[in-house]
Amino acid sequence: MSLKLFEGAITATAPSNLIDASDIRQVPDTQEVFLFSDSSVSIIVEILERVEPTNYEEAIKFHFDSLAHDNNASSEKIDSINIIPNDREDNTPSAIVLSGRQSVPKYTCTQPDEVRIYMALYRVPEKPIDLVVTFNVPVASLDGGAVDAEGVKTIERHFDTFVRSLRIIDFRLFA
Repeated sequence: MSLKLFEGAITATAPSNLIDASDIRQVPDTQEVFLFSDSSVSIIVEILERVEPTNYEEAIKFHFDSLAHDNNASSEKIDSINIIPNDREDNTPSAIVLSGRQSVPKYTCTQPDEVRIYMALYRVPEKPIDLVVTFNVPVASLDGGAVDAEGVKTIERHFDTFVRSLRIIDFRLFA
């Protein structure tokens, strides 16, 4: 299904079984958050202030480290960083993508959740912003929301489709 993000200023192709988190809880104006109905997998699309590193690899590492900090991750590891070029005839920047993992403690649980992180960074050259897409994929969790190896492969395909299809329609969003 085609998702309209930020009132249609951005579009992307996503699975049809997503729940808009803003229907359940308050979500900041700079975020769009979606939850999978059959697991604890989430998608966050965030408009952030551009970070200092100009090198794309360092910039996405910065965002990954920032997420680990926000999650109070007890460990983190980056598995890969690649660029997915935008070969369409539009002005959406190419995506810098990262695959990694974090151990994230939850509430009062003694065992942290093991979470696969799939992240994409779109740097809009004319604007001082970083557009960041994050898929959080629990692979070990005490709350029962984790996905198995086959589920991870499915989420990886959804992430790839989402990232390749993301299109910035209205750059005035980043005014």
